[in-house]
Amino acid sequence: MIGWLKNLFLIVCILVIFVAGGTLWLVNLPNKATTSTTLIIEKGWGSHQVAQQLYKAGVISHPLLFKILARVHKTDKELQAGEYVFEPHISMSEVLNILKRGEVRYHSITLPEGLTTAKILQIIKNESNLSGEITIKVNEGELLPETYSYVMGEQRDNLINRARKAMQDALQEAWQQNKSNVIHNPKELLILASIIEKETAVAKERPDIASVFINRLKIGMKLQTDPSVIYAITHGKKDLGRKLYKKDLSIDSPFNTYKYYGLPPEPICNPGKDALLAAANPSQSDYLYFVATGKGGHRFARSLKEHNQNVNLYRQHLKQK
Repeated sequence: MIGWLKNLFLIVCILVIFVAGGTLWLVNLPNKATTSTTLIIEKGWGSHQVAQQLYKAGVISHPLLFKILARVHKTDKELQAGEYVFEPHISMSEVLNILKRGEVRYHSITLPEGLTTAKILQIIKNESNLSGEITIKVNEGELLPETYSYVMGEQRDNLINRARKAMQDALQEAWQQNKSNVIHNPKELLILASIIEKETAVAKERPDIASVFINRLKIGMKLQTDPSVIYAITHGKKDLGRKLYKKDLSIDSPFNTYKYYGLPPEPICNPGKDALLAAANPSQSDYLYFVATGKGGHRFARSLKEHNQNVNLYRQHLKQK
């Protein structure tokens, strides 16, 4: 009798080892997928729903075993919602670890430098992987142009608030470096940076552009910047769609820097970090004028005579095209 019990115990032990070994083999067995699989795990799903979706998508081959594995590792209540990308030939244990760690897929959205708030909000509105309506009011110049990462379904308002906070931080950093006594507060720095952003896309000449406007402010000279006049016409809602006419320079608007002295009352776009830093750190120059070269940059001048010569060079360039 005792010998029979010993044999039974031995058989049970062998079976347990066999089952355990087989289970271990199964949970570490790569799946048969040949391409990556994208799957959305909804908030509130339990291990049963997750296992069924993984099984239907071909990510796992044994949903019951997956649930048991999740329960054994006490992760059945820690499976995080979100959008996941599972690579081919991944094992069940690897799938479980990915879900437990919440390794969700991130998307990105780029908000280009120099766009008005209206245009940036349209970009965010058109981003299909974001959710919710835009319900918050955003003023001109409040959003930092940058590439932002987000998870599927993030609220548009949340992304806007992140861009707004990023601008506040970038503006504060630039303001701490402000070297001009004619820029009196962060808002004025933001306004100047928005003009610099619209005037040039050439990073290395932004400090020189900044110096022109700083020098004009110092001597009480009108800024006479075309982008501010364009903003006076369009209010930042659309492109002008044409060249700026001479008659436009007499439009009665506080944004018309050909008519009114000083900075415009508000920013004319959303400037990037480089423009903010250029506004805070203008080059030490006595430039008062600049005009396009026609080749992607600008020529700078200290006097009106020198400036007119540069204008003639620009016109000659246009004739040669």
